[in-house]
Amino acid sequence: MRVWTALFSPIGAVAQTTALRDAGVSGVFTFEGPHDVFTPLVLASQVDDVDLMTNVAIAFPRNPIHVAHQANDLQLLSDGRFRLGLGTQIRPQIEKRFGADFDRPVGRMVEFVAALHAIFDSWETGARLDFDGDFYRHRLMTPTFSPPPNPHCRPPIMVGALGPQLTRAVARHCDGLLIMPFTSDRFVRESILPRVAAGLADAGRTAAEFTIMPEIIVATGRDENEYDTAVTAARRLLSFYGSTPAYRPVLDLHGYGDLQPELNRLSKIGRWDEMPGLIDDGLLDTIVARGTPVQVAERVHARIAGIADEVALYQPFPLATGTLGEVLDALSVR
Repeated sequence: MRVWTALFSPIGAVAQTTALRDAGVSGVFTFEGPHDVFTPLVLASQVDDVDLMTNVAIAFPRNPIHVAHQANDLQLLSDGRFRLGLGTQIRPQIEKRFGADFDRPVGRMVEFVAALHAIFDSWETGARLDFDGDFYRHRLMTPTFSPPPNPHCRPPIMVGALGPQLTRAVARHCDGLLIMPFTSDRFVRESILPRVAAGLADAGRTAAEFTIMPEIIVATGRDENEYDTAVTAARRLLSFYGSTPAYRPVLDLHGYGDLQPELNRLSKIGRWDEMPGLIDDGLLDTIVARGTPVQVAERVHARIAGIADEVALYQPFPLATGTLGEVLDALSVR
């Protein structure tokens, strides 16, 4: 099994990536949080034998030309070990935080990916760039701005999705799906996988041509204090995710649908500290793989069985390297 985990900051990124590799991690990913999503990976590319991925770079505030250059450069720096993970985010974040447009998000994301491929095609073949879509138009690529063909080819493009339309579109148009971490084994198997199958059928593709990357929130520790800290952080993370209407289908499936509007209400009036208390143990265990490192490994195995041979371990806060190493040891012996 190939295991990925988070690289949280550009500060100390080389040392942290080296430590994670030595502990047994196959790849590191960044997320669009308090730091730029690409910068830590530029530094991490100096470390051999570790794959790199944005998980995820928010697409809509960016321009496909900018993203193509960043992805191409990371593919070069890493000797072909980079995956470009993209996401839509949600309307309030895109419109209010980024000041960008969010209308028709599924069509916009499909077109963003198509624009990236048109740009990569132009760089690889020298053909005239002539992409004219509803959201993006790229008609000029002079030699001054065109990099030479990448010896490692273009990076795979993966997109994070949960809803039915985007999930099916990702399976039809992209190289892989990043299964969002606020989900459950039942939701993945009953809702996401059928949508993936439908999208692949739409495109006449096989499962072997498509990568599925499950992301699983983990909470563990080698002692009581470390474990309690991890569980507290996991409750906080679930309360944040659960306040978002886009994640209500997961809650509805497990009988927690009424929790979403209450979490949303509390978030809007700034009562963030009250929200984790609404996440009971039943919901926590439905979404989070928690327990001792060995128990976490067992739960991760069960959740990805028959789905994927790699997994992204989503940490609510950075686990101690030794703790993560115990999880990885338990995963590798099965």
